Amino acid sequence: MMNQKTIICKIGGKILENPENIKSTVSQLSQLYKKKVVTRLILIPGGGSNANFVRFLQKKLQFNEDLAHWMAVVSMDLNGTGINKKFPNLSILDDFTKLIKFENGCFIFLPYKFLKENDELPHSWDVTSDSITLFIAKKIELDECFLIKDIDGIYDKSKKIIKKISALEFNEQKRYENLNESYFPSITSKSVSQPIDPYIPHLIELYKIPCIIINGKAKSRRILDFFDDSLNEKEKIYSKIVG
Repeated sequence: MMNQKTIICKIGGKILENPENIKSTVSQLSQLYKKKVVTRLILIPGGGSNANFVRFLQKKLQFNEDLAHWMAVVSMDLNGTGINKKFPNLSILDDFTKLIKFENGCFIFLPYKFLKENDELPHSWDVTSDSITLFIAKKIELDECFLIKDIDGIYDKSKKIIKKISALEFNEQKRYENLNESYFPSITSKSVSQPIDPYIPHLIELYKIPCIIINGKAKSRRILDFFDDSLNEKEKIYSKIVG
Protein backbone atom coordinates (compact mmCIF):
# COMPACT_ATOMS: atom_id res chain seq x y z
CA MET A 1 0.00 0.00 0.00
CA MET A 2 1.09 3.56 -0.69
CA ASN A 3 2.55 5.30 2.34
CA GLN A 4 1.23 8.68 3.41
CA LYS A 5 2.43 10.35 6.57
CA THR A 6 -0.72 12.33 7.36
CA ILE A 7 -4.19 12.29 5.86
CA ILE A 8 -7.14 14.50 6.68
CA CYS A 9 -10.69 13.25 6.06
CA LYS A 10 -13.98 15.07 6.25
CA ILE A 11 -16.67 12.62 7.42
CA GLY A 12 -19.96 13.47 5.74
CA GLY A 13 -23.27 13.63 7.54
CA LYS A 14 -24.75 10.63 5.74
CA ILE A 15 -21.76 8.63 6.96
CA LEU A 16 -21.52 9.78 10.56
CA GLU A 17 -25.29 9.56 11.18
CA ASN A 18 -25.62 5.99 9.92
CA PRO A 19 -24.26 3.40 12.40
CA GLU A 20 -23.13 0.95 9.72
CA ASN A 21 -21.61 3.63 7.52
CA ILE A 22 -19.56 5.26 10.27
CA LYS A 23 -18.44 1.84 11.50
CA SER A 24 -17.23 0.94 8.01
CA THR A 25 -15.45 4.26 7.51
CA VAL A 26 -13.71 4.24 10.89
CA SER A 27 -12.76 0.58 10.47
CA GLN A 28 -11.13 1.20 7.08
CA LEU A 29 -9.29 4.31 8.24
CA SER A 30 -8.14 2.55 11.41
CA GLN A 31 -6.76 -0.30 9.31
CA LEU A 32 -4.69 2.18 7.33
CA TYR A 33 -3.22 3.43 10.60
CA LYS A 34 -2.63 -0.03 12.04
CA LYS A 35 -0.89 -1.13 8.84
CA LYS A 36 1.21 2.05 9.00
CA VAL A 37 -0.05 3.22 5.63
CA VAL A 38 -0.63 6.49 7.48
CA THR A 39 1.04 7.66 10.67
CA ARG A 40 -1.38 10.46 11.52
CA LEU A 41 -5.09 10.38 10.78
CA ILE A 42 -7.19 13.53 11.21
CA LEU A 43 -10.97 13.31 11.01
CA ILE A 44 -13.11 16.41 10.54
CA PRO A 45 -16.81 15.79 11.34
CA GLY A 46 -19.44 17.16 9.01
CA GLY A 47 -22.36 19.19 10.29
CA GLY A 48 -24.97 16.68 9.15
CA SER A 49 -28.58 17.01 10.25
CA ASN A 50 -27.63 19.43 13.02
CA ALA A 51 -26.32 21.92 10.46
CA ASN A 52 -29.39 21.35 8.29
CA PHE A 53 -31.54 22.18 11.30
CA VAL A 54 -29.60 25.43 11.73
CA ARG A 55 -30.38 26.22 8.08
CA PHE A 56 -34.07 25.52 8.74
CA LEU A 57 -34.06 27.73 11.83
CA GLN A 58 -32.40 30.57 9.96
CA LYS A 59 -35.13 30.53 7.32
CA LYS A 60 -37.81 30.52 10.00
CA LEU A 61 -36.29 33.06 12.39
CA GLN A 62 -34.35 35.14 9.85
CA PHE A 63 -31.15 35.44 11.88
CA ASN A 64 -28.00 36.57 10.12
CA GLU A 65 -25.33 34.62 8.22
CA ASP A 66 -22.72 35.10 10.94
CA LEU A 67 -24.85 33.42 13.59
CA ALA A 68 -25.86 30.64 11.20
CA HIS A 69 -22.23 30.02 10.27
CA TRP A 70 -21.04 29.62 13.84
CA MET A 71 -24.04 27.52 14.85
CA ALA A 72 -23.25 25.18 11.94
CA VAL A 73 -19.61 24.96 13.03
CA VAL A 74 -20.77 24.11 16.56
CA SER A 75 -22.76 21.30 14.93
CA MET A 76 -19.49 19.90 13.61
CA ASP A 77 -18.03 19.92 17.11
CA LEU A 78 -21.11 18.14 18.48
CA ASN A 79 -20.86 15.47 15.81
CA GLY A 80 -17.17 15.02 16.54
CA THR A 81 -17.97 14.41 20.18
CA GLY A 82 -20.56 11.85 19.08
CA ILE A 83 -18.00 9.97 16.98
CA ASN A 84 -15.62 9.92 19.94
CA LYS A 85 -18.29 8.36 22.17
CA LYS A 86 -18.82 5.56 19.64
CA PHE A 87 -15.11 5.11 18.96
CA PRO A 88 -13.18 6.15 22.10
CA ASN A 89 -9.91 4.95 20.57
CA LEU A 90 -10.06 8.06 18.38
CA SER A 91 -8.60 10.93 20.39
CA ILE A 92 -10.51 14.21 20.39
CA LEU A 93 -8.76 17.57 20.02
CA ASP A 94 -9.82 21.18 19.65
CA ASP A 95 -6.34 22.71 20.02
CA PHE A 96 -4.67 23.22 16.64
CA THR A 97 -1.22 23.64 18.22
CA LYS A 98 -1.50 20.19 19.79
CA LEU A 99 -2.85 18.73 16.57
CA ILE A 100 0.19 19.73 14.55
CA LYS A 101 2.54 18.77 17.39
CA PHE A 102 1.48 15.11 17.41
CA GLU A 103 3.18 13.18 14.61
CA ASN A 104 1.36 9.90 15.26
CA GLY A 105 -2.19 8.96 16.17
CA CYS A 106 -5.83 9.01 15.14
CA PHE A 107 -7.62 12.25 15.96
CA ILE A 108 -11.04 13.82 15.68
CA PHE A 109 -10.47 17.55 15.34
CA LEU A 110 -13.22 19.90 16.55
CA PRO A 111 -12.88 23.03 14.40
CA TYR A 112 -14.89 25.71 16.25
CA LYS A 113 -12.06 27.09 18.39
CA PHE A 114 -9.58 27.02 15.51
CA LEU A 115 -11.97 28.77 13.12
CA LYS A 116 -12.74 31.46 15.68
CA GLU A 117 -9.02 32.16 15.87
CA ASN A 118 -8.61 31.92 12.08
CA ASP A 119 -11.79 33.53 10.78
CA GLU A 120 -10.82 33.66 7.10
CA LEU A 121 -13.65 31.81 5.37
CA PRO A 122 -16.89 33.47 4.22
CA HIS A 123 -19.87 33.14 6.53
CA SER A 124 -22.19 31.56 4.00
CA TRP A 125 -23.98 28.29 3.33
CA ASP A 126 -21.68 27.96 0.32
CA VAL A 127 -19.00 27.12 2.89
CA THR A 128 -19.59 23.79 4.61
CA SER A 129 -17.38 21.24 6.32
CA ASP A 130 -15.94 20.41 2.87
CA SER A 131 -14.32 23.83 2.54
CA ILE A 132 -13.45 23.91 6.24
CA THR A 133 -11.58 20.60 5.93
CA LEU A 134 -9.59 21.85 2.95
CA PHE A 135 -8.86 25.09 4.82
CA ILE A 136 -7.46 23.07 7.74
CA ALA A 137 -5.47 20.88 5.33
CA LYS A 138 -3.87 24.04 3.95
CA LYS A 139 -2.96 25.25 7.44
CA ILE A 140 -1.34 21.89 8.22
CA GLU A 141 0.47 22.07 4.86
CA LEU A 142 -0.93 18.80 3.54
CA ASP A 143 -0.93 17.98 -0.15
CA GLU A 144 -4.30 16.17 -0.31
CA CYS A 145 -7.73 16.37 1.28
CA PHE A 146 -10.19 13.48 1.49
CA LEU A 147 -13.97 13.86 1.54
CA ILE A 148 -15.62 10.67 2.80
CA LYS A 149 -19.23 10.67 1.67
CA ASP A 150 -22.11 8.38 0.72
CA ILE A 151 -21.49 8.73 -3.02
CA ASP A 152 -18.86 7.27 -5.32
CA GLY A 153 -17.84 10.65 -6.71
CA ILE A 154 -18.70 12.85 -9.68
CA TYR A 155 -20.48 11.29 -12.63
CA ASP A 156 -20.29 12.16 -16.31
CA LYS A 157 -23.27 12.21 -18.68
CA SER A 158 -23.01 8.47 -19.24
CA LYS A 159 -23.19 7.83 -15.48
CA LYS A 160 -19.53 6.88 -15.26
CA ILE A 161 -17.29 8.13 -12.48
CA ILE A 162 -14.94 10.94 -13.44
CA LYS A 163 -11.61 9.98 -11.89
CA LYS A 164 -10.03 13.41 -12.33
CA ILE A 165 -11.47 16.84 -13.07
CA SER A 166 -10.19 20.36 -12.53
CA ALA A 167 -12.04 22.74 -10.25
CA LEU A 168 -12.37 25.20 -13.13
CA GLU A 169 -13.81 22.55 -15.42
CA PHE A 170 -16.24 21.45 -12.72
CA ASN A 171 -17.50 25.01 -12.31
CA GLU A 172 -17.64 25.68 -16.02
CA GLN A 173 -19.63 22.56 -16.82
CA LYS A 174 -22.02 22.52 -13.90
CA ARG A 175 -22.97 25.62 -11.94
CA TYR A 176 -24.68 24.75 -8.68
CA GLU A 177 -27.79 26.76 -9.51
CA ASN A 178 -28.23 24.62 -12.66
CA LEU A 179 -27.41 21.15 -11.34
CA ASN A 180 -28.99 18.30 -13.23
CA GLU A 181 -28.56 14.58 -13.71
CA SER A 182 -25.46 14.97 -15.89
CA TYR A 183 -23.20 14.89 -12.84
CA PHE A 184 -25.35 13.20 -10.25
CA PRO A 185 -27.14 9.86 -10.43
CA SER A 186 -30.32 11.05 -8.71
CA ILE A 187 -29.93 14.72 -7.95
CA THR A 188 -33.65 15.19 -7.48
CA SER A 189 -33.56 12.85 -4.51
CA LYS A 190 -32.94 14.52 -1.16
CA SER A 191 -31.33 11.31 0.06
CA VAL A 192 -28.39 11.76 -2.32
CA SER A 193 -25.52 14.00 -1.27
CA GLN A 194 -23.93 16.64 -3.44
CA PRO A 195 -20.27 15.79 -4.03
CA ILE A 196 -18.79 19.12 -2.89
CA ASP A 197 -19.94 22.42 -1.50
CA PRO A 198 -20.12 25.48 -3.81
CA TYR A 199 -17.06 27.22 -2.34
CA ILE A 200 -14.50 24.43 -2.33
CA PRO A 201 -13.68 24.61 -6.08
CA HIS A 202 -12.39 28.13 -5.43
CA LEU A 203 -10.19 26.88 -2.56
CA ILE A 204 -8.92 23.93 -4.60
CA GLU A 205 -7.85 26.33 -7.34
CA LEU A 206 -6.40 28.81 -4.83
CA TYR A 207 -4.48 26.30 -2.70
CA LYS A 208 -3.62 23.82 -5.48
CA ILE A 209 -4.55 21.03 -3.07
CA PRO A 210 -6.62 18.24 -4.67
CA CYS A 211 -9.73 16.90 -2.96
CA ILE A 212 -10.58 13.23 -3.31
CA ILE A 213 -14.16 12.02 -2.89
CA ILE A 214 -14.46 8.44 -1.63
CA ASN A 215 -17.55 6.46 -0.66
CA GLY A 216 -17.42 5.36 2.98
CA LYS A 217 -20.74 3.51 3.09
CA ALA A 218 -21.09 0.09 4.68
CA LYS A 219 -20.36 -3.05 2.66
CA SER A 220 -17.73 -1.29 0.57
CA ARG A 221 -13.97 -0.95 0.89
CA ARG A 222 -13.47 2.07 -1.32
CA ILE A 223 -11.15 3.74 1.21
CA LEU A 224 -8.86 0.73 1.56
CA ASP A 225 -8.91 0.21 -2.19
CA PHE A 226 -7.72 3.74 -2.85
CA PHE A 227 -4.54 3.15 -0.86
CA ASP A 228 -3.95 -0.39 -2.15
CA ASP A 229 -0.99 -0.44 -4.53
CA SER A 230 -1.85 -3.98 -5.65
CA LEU A 231 -4.99 -2.70 -7.40
CA ASN A 232 -4.90 -0.96 -10.74
CA GLU A 233 -6.66 2.37 -11.25
CA LYS A 234 -9.62 0.78 -13.00
CA GLU A 235 -10.43 -1.16 -9.84
CA LYS A 236 -10.50 1.96 -7.67
CA ILE A 237 -13.60 4.14 -7.39
CA TYR A 238 -13.16 7.80 -6.48
CA SER A 239 -13.14 11.30 -7.94
CA LYS A 240 -10.23 13.71 -7.63
CA ILE A 241 -10.77 17.44 -8.10
CA VAL A 242 -7.56 19.32 -8.81
CA GLY A 243 -6.47 22.94 -9.01
